[in-house]
Amino acid sequence: MGTDDATTSRNTAAVEDVAHLLVRCLQAEGVEYVFGIPGEENIRFVDALKGSGIRYVLVRHEQAASFMAEIYGRLTGRAGVCSATLGPGAINLLLGTADAMTNSAPMVALAAQGSLRRIHKESHQVIDLVSMFAPVTQWAARIECPDAVPEMTRKAFKTAQSERPGAVFLAVPEDIEAECPAGPLAPVQVDAVHADAPAPAQIARAAEVIAAARHPVVLAGHGASRAGASAALVRFAERLNVPVATTFHGKGVFPDDHPNALGAVGFMRHDYGNFGFDTADVLICVGYEIQEFDPAKINPDRDKRIVHLHRFSAEVDAHYPVTVGVEGDPSQALDALAAALPDGLTYDAATSGKIRTLLDEELQYGRDNNAFPLVPQRVVSDVRAALDRHDIVLADTGAGKMWMSRLYPTYEPDTCLVSNGLSTMGFALPGAIAAKLARPDRRVLAMMGDGSFLMNSQELETAVRESVPLVVLVLVDQEYGLITWKMELELGRHSHTRFTNPDLVAYAESFGARGYAIEAADQLLPALGNALDDETVSVIACPVDYSENLRLTDRLGSLHGPF
Repeated sequence: MGTDDATTSRNTAAVEDVAHLLVRCLQAEGVEYVFGIPGEENIRFVDALKGSGIRYVLVRHEQAASFMAEIYGRLTGRAGVCSATLGPGAINLLLGTADAMTNSAPMVALAAQGSLRRIHKESHQVIDLVSMFAPVTQWAARIECPDAVPEMTRKAFKTAQSERPGAVFLAVPEDIEAECPAGPLAPVQVDAVHADAPAPAQIARAAEVIAAARHPVVLAGHGASRAGASAALVRFAERLNVPVATTFHGKGVFPDDHPNALGAVGFMRHDYGNFGFDTADVLICVGYEIQEFDPAKINPDRDKRIVHLHRFSAEVDAHYPVTVGVEGDPSQALDALAAALPDGLTYDAATSGKIRTLLDEELQYGRDNNAFPLVPQRVVSDVRAALDRHDIVLADTGAGKMWMSRLYPTYEPDTCLVSNGLSTMGFALPGAIAAKLARPDRRVLAMMGDGSFLMNSQELETAVRESVPLVVLVLVDQEYGLITWKMELELGRHSHTRFTNPDLVAYAESFGARGYAIEAADQLLPALGNALDDETVSVIACPVDYSENLRLTDRLGSLHGPF
């Protein structure tokens, strides 16, 4: 090699390619983890992560990577990041990306793309990824020149993390990843966005509506949880003695052991908590988003006056006619509203205690029921007994989710996680991995039906390899139980919902996890305790009798009032 060649080599080595620039931009955003699977077209990006301080978590399916990024974002408020190669790898990210979008979780999905020289034509593994992701993201774009990387990365995170948070997608063509910028570039400065104070005029209008109410009820949604409005909700409820219900996504933002707690609403039939809304004339909705829960179930006659408190205006819905909208930080809005109301104004929250008694009776029925297979109320009761107030349970979509969402007492926000925007099956196991990484001081339980478990059970290997201790409780009924439930309700029969399972204990052990088989009702709670205390990955296979499903809906369907 001549002198000129050596100089050229040294200069080339000193020049940063787009892959390293992108990693520096992720570092500037405070990214801790990237979840994904490498491919030929993004090998430089994956290689650039080495030594960056960002931990690359190799998964077994890109769909799992997208769920991990979603749950990480949901728990931290910082966008979780997932990565895939082009074509089929990117397509596999789509489900979790849509789930994050509909569940208002900040997330940035990165995917490789074919080179700019061939994306205009029919080409191997190339499809229009931006058009595919656009309907399920807040922003989807393709990086087309190296100099755009800092601005586009900053825009992606700003967009994903702004209220209302959601998913963003960036495609990185393979030739761009390897290219060098025209000059030295740096990440764009991250500017913190501060919560806005509500407009005094809107607070005054809202106070007039509430002061004239006879039976107001508060509904706290996911936005209240994201805003950290728990303390303000408690202050507001105690100042006026009003009952407070939550959506499934809002569970825990108002503690279920508070005297004013109505519990969660969102069940497919008229549940106990709904009775608190039947007599209400004013609904004070804090951080509520229509995608969480159909407002027709709490305002069927469209006759209730609604005060909407959120960082953004409400979606238009015939059953959600907003009388006054207060835009701003929910905590500031609640405190300002309480201060604007007349001294001595108080309401009757006795309904809350009566409804909580009904829910407590269901849990007591579960605690006292030694039937095997276990009734779902027993499962919910034992899970509550096994977990501390701040531990995290992810309830996957299915019949188990319905029982947990309506019956599981929750005391802190983001400690009972469900997917209620897209209601996606299979998120809980990969989500539990991300939850433990985001909250290493808490014990984490993924509660899944046997149908949803086998959709992403390969991530047991990821949890074992990455040394992420967690517990998976598999509710075994060998069918898609929620669909059976719905078919029986609407058709009086069911079909095509039954399947068989492998030996789940042996299956878990084949991944290096610990397996437990529940063979009597009194074995579940000790098994949960042992598994949660182990610093390992555990799977508990628990047979469940879902004949309780129809008994529940029959009982609720015949009720015209709870007392």
